Amino acid sequence: MAKAVWKGTLTFGLVSLPVALYPATESHAVRFHQLQRGTTDRVRQRRVNERTGEEVPFEDVVKGYELAEGQYVVVEPAELEELSPGRSRTIEIGGFADLAEIDPVLFDKTYYLGPADPATAKVYQLLVEALAHSRRAGIAVFAMRGKEYLTAVDSADGLLELRTLHWADELRDPQQEVPDLPARRRDFNRTELATAEQLIEMLSVDWNPDDYHDTHEERVRALVAAKAQGREVVLSSGAEPEATELTDLADVLRRSLDEARAARGTGPKGGRSGAAGRSGAVRDAGAKGAPKRERARRAPEPAEAVEDLGSLTKAELYRRAAALGVPHRSTMTRDQLQYALKAAARPGRKLGRAS
Repeated sequence: MAKAVWKGTLTFGLVSLPVALYPATESHAVRFHQLQRGTTDRVRQRRVNERTGEEVPFEDVVKGYELAEGQYVVVEPAELEELSPGRSRTIEIGGFADLAEIDPVLFDKTYYLGPADPATAKVYQLLVEALAHSRRAGIAVFAMRGKEYLTAVDSADGLLELRTLHWADELRDPQQEVPDLPARRRDFNRTELATAEQLIEMLSVDWNPDDYHDTHEERVRALVAAKAQGREVVLSSGAEPEATELTDLADVLRRSLDEARAARGTGPKGGRSGAAGRSGAVRDAGAKGAPKRERARRAPEPAEAVEDLGSLTKAELYRRAAALGVPHRSTMTRDQLQYALKAAARPGRKLGRAS
């Protein structure tokens, strides 16, 4: 069980809710120590004066901001400590925003936000349901570990999640960062564009993160296990794919579509990852495997058919939302999908553009 990394109070309006913050993810990366080749001697990092080559004690290390080459403004650690926001005890929600309107590039890290006092469970559950029904997230700024964070508090599958966000001035301009970025064009050959769209539909999948795994980590662990057993390991890599020539584009698209059609329904349903997951994720011709465009043509289910939604999985709810043309469905939680389906089935419901 993960240990809470922060405890405090979540506030919105005059409502105060004691909460605890828990990490939502963990790294499974293989960790290595640095050794000197031919020995088992650990290699350590040291603080060394680059001019004298002598090691510098930690207490003699200060911060320096470079104004020009060789010119620094020296700042003492104590001075930075005085400016530090410290450990905030409150996450004060200043407003609620549509989570679908937040650019995904702004999201940084996700935490679970759990109740810190069993006596306030009703208040916690009320906020969970209210956020799920409103499809909005509370925006707040709070401090943790000497750093200030912009955050979004959302409802997901019966609990609150807190996502830290990048500040707007931390985003890089793609026009400046990406060299030779082509201008957006709309004069594509209609046949090429239609074939590309058909290929995308043919390779469409219902998103399930369990279908993908880190194959590089698996190969690293296999390498370590083999070397521990004294077995020789032969490493090889395939040839890099060549860029598609513009004159071959139509032919390559047609052949890709033909291969996807031929492979449809024969690929494995699980364990896909990397290129195999992208190119082999072609599904069978059953109801689950029907292309999204075909599913969208089906008549919406009657109101009575969507009343009992509690027993459906999130994937099943999503497919019903797709058939009904529910907008922003790709960003919804399971609870939000249930609410949206019930709302979509009401008489006179006007659906927006599907996401």
